[in-house]
Amino acid sequence: MNIKGPRGTQDILPGNSEQWQYVESTLMELCKRYNYKEIRTPIFEQTELFQRSVGDTTDIVQKEMYTFTDRGDRSLTLRPEGTASVVRSFVQNKVFGQPSQPTKYFYIGPMFRYERPQQGRMRQFYQFGIEALGSADPAIDAEVLALALNSYQELGLKSLKLVINSLGDNESRQQHREALIAHFAPYRTELCQDCQTRLDKNPLRVLDCKKDRDHPAMESAPSVLDYLNDYSRNYFNKVKVYLDTMGIDYVVDKNLVRGLDYYNHTAFEIMSDAEGFGAITTLSGGGRYNGLVEEMGGPETPGIGFAMSIERLLMALEAEGIQLPIDDTLDCYFVAMGDEAKTETVRLAYLLRKNGIQVDKDYLDRKLKAQFKSADRLKAKYVIVLGEQELAENKANVKKMTTGEQIEVSLDELVSYLKKELGGK
Repeated sequence: MNIKGPRGTQDILPGNSEQWQYVESTLMELCKRYNYKEIRTPIFEQTELFQRSVGDTTDIVQKEMYTFTDRGDRSLTLRPEGTASVVRSFVQNKVFGQPSQPTKYFYIGPMFRYERPQQGRMRQFYQFGIEALGSADPAIDAEVLALALNSYQELGLKSLKLVINSLGDNESRQQHREALIAHFAPYRTELCQDCQTRLDKNPLRVLDCKKDRDHPAMESAPSVLDYLNDYSRNYFNKVKVYLDTMGIDYVVDKNLVRGLDYYNHTAFEIMSDAEGFGAITTLSGGGRYNGLVEEMGGPETPGIGFAMSIERLLMALEAEGIQLPIDDTLDCYFVAMGDEAKTETVRLAYLLRKNGIQVDKDYLDRKLKAQFKSADRLKAKYVIVLGEQELAENKANVKKMTTGEQIEVSLDELVSYLKKELGGK
């Protein structure tokens, strides 16, 4: 039997998993500075949640969701994105009634979309995202954009471009919608089948089409910025003022739309300008989604957020040649000679681990030379040698691998000695 992992998935093995852990811990620490708290939601939800929130005209709902019927004849879907689940939880748990507002969440976890697998786009992929619920202040839009940009900068990335746009409020969007329909109607038969459907249901999605992106009508399509009412225009201007105040560079792209139906007002993407990163330069994106909480049955509650792919973040780090400062060394390794010494190393290893010291030992009954080679492969800082003579004298031979220096240490003082040597562990 030769069973392989499903297409579009990957095993993250030691050697790579440490990079993921470093990235995730860095992002969590950054969220702590911004006062965003972690939320963990189910991996699968009722299918209707994503149909209503993401939008039935999107590629995600129409083509990419992993949907199944459970034994209770309920339609469930593996989550394709994080915002809908967070908002559902916010409403279900009545978090909107808590006195401390806005509610600021972050999440990290796997998402699932049936796409053609390619570099940086997997069928099971990992997202980090944040959601801020309960404030319609443009300042929190600027905060979310800043946090998104900081997430990459914190890890050393420099070749970044922040692109922003405004999709306007409902009134502005409706006027822009009518203008888009009038503009694209003469070209209907030249558009792909999906765009012909989108033109009737959600013409903004036409601007996001990958097949028709080079059609001449795209370039001359009316810009949403020309249809912003005073409120939407002032809102967008305030967001830009706050970004300017923080010294954050950005580019306004009138054609930027997001692939999910729930966005309004501020929309943005962060892109990589790194040479060799690839044709798809987008690292992350997000925006404001006023109205989504009400759609989920909650009270009127504005919201804004973004999500990034961890896989694409790691690709960007590789493209810029950034080596993460990962410590893959081992504190100490036991080399034992004889059965009594092996038994004692079991006790000592347990004792050291309880005192916060990282320890490993031989479990294959290898010869002395092979045990030292194993210590080298594991990059052990100290090797603790224990044999019959050492046991008789109640001491161990401790070798510092970087210098080759050896010292005899009483077994009763081994913990305190190593803690001191390792910097107070």
